[in-house]
Amino acid sequence: MRDQLNAGEWLVEEEGFDIGKANVFETLFTLGNGYLGTRGTLEEGFKGEVSGTYLNGVFDAHDSPVIDLVNAPDWLAFAVQVDGIRLDVQSCKVVDHNRALDMRQGALWRSTVFEDGHGRRTRIETLRFASLDDQHFCGLRVEITPENHDAPIIVESALDGRRFNLERMPAYVGKPEFHPEVKWEKWAKSKHLDEVTKDHSPEAIYLEMRTIDTGITIGYAASTVSSLAPRQRTVHQSYERIGEQLEFALGIGETVRLDKLVTIYKSRDSTNGRVSTRCLEALAAHRASGFDVAFELHRAAWLRKWADCDCVILGDAEANNAVRFNIYHLLIAANEGDPTVNVGAKSLSGEGYRGHIFWDTEIFMLPFFLYTQPATAKALMLYRYHTLKGARENALRNEFSGAQFPWESADTGLETTPKWTPDGVHRIWMGEEEIHVTADVAYGLLTYVAATGDMEFMLDFGAEILFETSRFWVERLEYVEMRDQYVLTRVMGPDEFHEHVDNNAFTNRMAQWHLVQAARVHAELARHHSRALIKIAGKIGLHPDEVERWREIADKILIPFDADRGLIEQFEGYFQLKEVPVTEWDQNGMPCYPQGYHHFNAGETTLLKQPDVIMLMYVLSDEFDAAVKKVNYDFYEPRTLHKSSLSPAIHSIMGIEVGDPGQALQYFHRTAFVDLTNNQGNTHEGIHIAAAAGAWQILVFGFGGFRVMHGKMTFRPWLPQQWQELRFRLKWHGNTVDAKIRHGEVSFQLQAPDGANETIVVFNEAVALAANKETFVRFPAMAVA
Repeated sequence: MRDQLNAGEWLVEEEGFDIGKANVFETLFTLGNGYLGTRGTLEEGFKGEVSGTYLNGVFDAHDSPVIDLVNAPDWLAFAVQVDGIRLDVQSCKVVDHNRALDMRQGALWRSTVFEDGHGRRTRIETLRFASLDDQHFCGLRVEITPENHDAPIIVESALDGRRFNLERMPAYVGKPEFHPEVKWEKWAKSKHLDEVTKDHSPEAIYLEMRTIDTGITIGYAASTVSSLAPRQRTVHQSYERIGEQLEFALGIGETVRLDKLVTIYKSRDSTNGRVSTRCLEALAAHRASGFDVAFELHRAAWLRKWADCDCVILGDAEANNAVRFNIYHLLIAANEGDPTVNVGAKSLSGEGYRGHIFWDTEIFMLPFFLYTQPATAKALMLYRYHTLKGARENALRNEFSGAQFPWESADTGLETTPKWTPDGVHRIWMGEEEIHVTADVAYGLLTYVAATGDMEFMLDFGAEILFETSRFWVERLEYVEMRDQYVLTRVMGPDEFHEHVDNNAFTNRMAQWHLVQAARVHAELARHHSRALIKIAGKIGLHPDEVERWREIADKILIPFDADRGLIEQFEGYFQLKEVPVTEWDQNGMPCYPQGYHHFNAGETTLLKQPDVIMLMYVLSDEFDAAVKKVNYDFYEPRTLHKSSLSPAIHSIMGIEVGDPGQALQYFHRTAFVDLTNNQGNTHEGIHIAAAAGAWQILVFGFGGFRVMHGKMTFRPWLPQQWQELRFRLKWHGNTVDAKIRHGEVSFQLQAPDGANETIVVFNEAVALAANKETFVRFPAMAVA
């Protein structure tokens, strides 16, 4: 099966088994298709594994303080016994072990040779995938070869519903290191599933579970097809588990191939019919066509995705592989076919942050999908409309009008942020104070419309969100008569070191921008879509006087600013905090906490966890001039510790933009390799999916210099000296633009279905692109903004 893989530039590989790194590889080797994600654990399992399959949108709060993305039944379970001895990494000697994730075709390959206590060696080779062609189908191919024996072999292929979510861990003094086999046993766990039924036939086994609180039914059907007739087939059932056993008598060197075909449906799917019927009918169809047909259709679907999403770096193969790894994980995280789901902070690759959705979607992930997969971007924005009812409820609970989007969101849009850290020691204030997320949602939907021209979305969904969230800001802002200004008190900006602050610049400026844009959209609808506006206004009871008030309030929102130095103050009082210089850097060149400081006391200083003012200048790039960007970047850059995986990407891009690209490549590597090298130390919890999107943004927005300024595609590229060329593709208003960046030259080729031309801006000069013609533009080799 190894010969079915692509070349090494498309692979992420594991050589040998190291239990200390096993949980990290489980995350790295996650397979998925937006409907589900399955961690890359070993098929037979091992003591210390963190296995998991997560179905997008399946949440439950039973037995847990806040709602979890449910660890769904395991479809992968597949074990081999030789003469009664189970073949796994702890029962046998691992003679040889290799795995490879093929990112180009979304498949995970494995080859392991086990030696039992009697010296018998057995090779197990597998290939698995979660179909991108049929999101309800997963396939596992297993080949078993006894290399030096003819002992009887028993195979068990199972569906296992005995699943739990990690809940809390005890608070220990210091940071004790536990053995990999037992460290997860230290955690309290939550149960979210009850068995509904299980069944079997000569061709299939079936398991049905249901979430305890939310009542979502989940059905799995599986069939194991063998290349050789088994001596015997038996079905074994136990609590929440069903499996079929197949017995074989193989000669030395003889191979048996088994294809495990699995179909998965849930009651929240939009398709009609009982879950069991859908599972079994789909399984019968896949049995008829077989593993190879399903895999070829899956592979073709991946090639179509890569045609629009691939980025190519000539001159740095390792970086190119890392970028593709990040793009791969973005592509398996989002479901363009379901507008009721989104992408959690750890995608569908782990339980970190309980599967909750953050501002990461609009600020970090949306641009990737928007400019490569606009249909997926639309689905992500429709999730916010689907959860608008919950946002209205959040505002009501906080005694405000309109809609307030939650800092952490799950299936309903209600606020789901935990109040305490997993060890119960530290209070979490983000759910109460990071209110900027409401403006971030508005930013996302307006960015979507600007890049696609999708006015139908604005009329049907976007305007209602904009207007309802503007009502929230009007009531959350406080008028201070002595200053004749509106303020926001007790908030937290993106820099989470500083809690309970007043007039955070990012929050205030984004709220101001939000109100101005909502008023602008209202005026445009009044001019060009008056009937639609009347319908929207009637639905939510919006009066024109409200809109005028948005403008009046926006004009008076306080933005902390030191005019003498040209500095935006991160929040009122920030400049009076203690200055603590950074004097040490880690092996990755990232700043270390100064002695005596950590996450929970750094708020006493001017040190930042991640960009706040710099983030504001990045998000609203065309609203700040170059001089303001430069002076603020120079001030805040040395004070930023980058203790969020999201941080280096923004500093890389803004460093290039202000003409200081010295650390841009370093920050790119920190971002692109955050999971591949586990440089945050927590990859076992799941992929840092927003950082994955940040890596793409550095390539395209930083080195590629692409930004949307005043409604136009603009480019100011800068290429690292070590690189020869950078290539990427962008979608814009239904057209496709291919860009190639070289030292001193950039070329563009427009693909326009209607043959129309497109005008872009390159280093402040308008450039006309003709359809299907490559256009070249020269620029100074080291030019930066």
